[in-house]
Amino acid sequence: MKNIYLSTIVFILFCSSLNAQQLNKSMDSMVVTSGQVTIKGSLVKYKATAGKQPVWDDKGKVIAGLYYTYYERADVKDRSKRPLFFSFNGGPGAASVWMHLGYTGPYKLKLDDEGYPIQPYGVEENPNSILDVADIVYIEPVNTGFSRAIDSMSDDEVAKTFFGVNADIKYLAGWINTFVTRKNRWESPKYLIGESYGTPRVSGLSLELQNRHWMYLNGVILVSPTDLGIERGTAIEPANLVPYYAAAAWFHKKLPADLQGRDLTDVLTEVESYTVNKLIPVMAKGGFLSDIEKRKTAGELSRYMGLSEKVIMEHDLRVPKAFFWKDLLRDEGFTIGRLDSRYLGIDKMNAGDRPDYSPEMKSWEHSFTPAINYYFKNHLNYNTDLRYFIGGQARPWDRSDNNTGENLRQAMAQNPYLHVLVQAGYYDGATDYYNSKYNLWQMDTSGKLRDRMSWKGYRSGHMMYLRSEDIISSNEHIREFIKKSIPKENQPAEYIRK
Repeated sequence: MKNIYLSTIVFILFCSSLNAQQLNKSMDSMVVTSGQVTIKGSLVKYKATAGKQPVWDDKGKVIAGLYYTYYERADVKDRSKRPLFFSFNGGPGAASVWMHLGYTGPYKLKLDDEGYPIQPYGVEENPNSILDVADIVYIEPVNTGFSRAIDSMSDDEVAKTFFGVNADIKYLAGWINTFVTRKNRWESPKYLIGESYGTPRVSGLSLELQNRHWMYLNGVILVSPTDLGIERGTAIEPANLVPYYAAAAWFHKKLPADLQGRDLTDVLTEVESYTVNKLIPVMAKGGFLSDIEKRKTAGELSRYMGLSEKVIMEHDLRVPKAFFWKDLLRDEGFTIGRLDSRYLGIDKMNAGDRPDYSPEMKSWEHSFTPAINYYFKNHLNYNTDLRYFIGGQARPWDRSDNNTGENLRQAMAQNPYLHVLVQAGYYDGATDYYNSKYNLWQMDTSGKLRDRMSWKGYRSGHMMYLRSEDIISSNEHIREFIKKSIPKENQPAEYIRK
């Protein structure tokens, strides 16, 4: 009986292991479907390819399979002039669902006009998708979506191979090279678009693709960008948060009446000028700032931030973001969101230095998760028993040697065709809008590249495209960017002396 029992246990364990391998076995496969959507009043027919494409190591061994969704407009005969977009989300560990079903894809999540999820969950046509003017590939890095490393790799091997600023860039560049070759898209104008951590990813990819794969881009779009490895310092970092604080306080009507009565962008122009011309020099004095000047500055910050002069003094003028999210509406019993400060949360206690949770993230997770799982199965006919990781395990993440802002500058300098567009939401507290401007200022201190750099702001948060007014304008800004970044026929890639 003992031997039978042990044999049964071994058999069960073997079957469990086999099932796990079978779930993750297919690293190179695809399902093709067709669809149509009305974009800007015109019917657009498309072909959708959902599947996995392998990642190989330096010896040609398959080490992972990346899930992707590829949309091609069906009535295009010559794709040599057809723009091709590679789209990434961030995290690291975030799936591509956010921009896929939120921003540029042919279908989007059902939302109200301000971008708040509604029930019943579902998707609807996206009349603002860029599929009318460009083909799009949504890519899931390892441990996001349905993408996985091979089962035989240990956790340490997976982390070393895939989880890090530069490891991520290296393997994704190789994957893109393979994709472009397989789909015969080398002639097409190419673009990278990334959101949040996706912005250092695409910034680094711009140079990696040029220098290691000889693939030159027309455009890079940074949606809600991180710091891109650009140093802020102990004076500039806290000062640069003040314009975002002012935006969030304005939205929640916590500013003085004279500021509250003005339009948001008008107020922010004043706060930005104050930040760069007055506040940063004050912050630079640190502990040697006089008591009189310190109290005067605390009063000015209180006016722009909606917090009391007392708590600003207690923080030595350097108010942490988490405290701001907790304190702004403390007297009303609410916290505000991190990624989108329009959202309200409810904590167990009003006391404390940080919110218990991020209300916007919980709202998005409970609505995007059922929608994307429904969409893959019912619209793309993609069937798998693998769990779709909206947020996958991608730690520890090696953040050393993050020079992605400089990588992007080098790519632009080496490639006269390459343009950059930044899109940011005023109410984003995670990757705030003012620092996204600061990135552009510091990325190219010579000013020689600024004619190919542009910045757009929106009255929403981290995923600014969720708000109906902003998904219209932001996608239109992408269309304008494509026109601007595609050179005229026979225009050479050269710099001309004036």
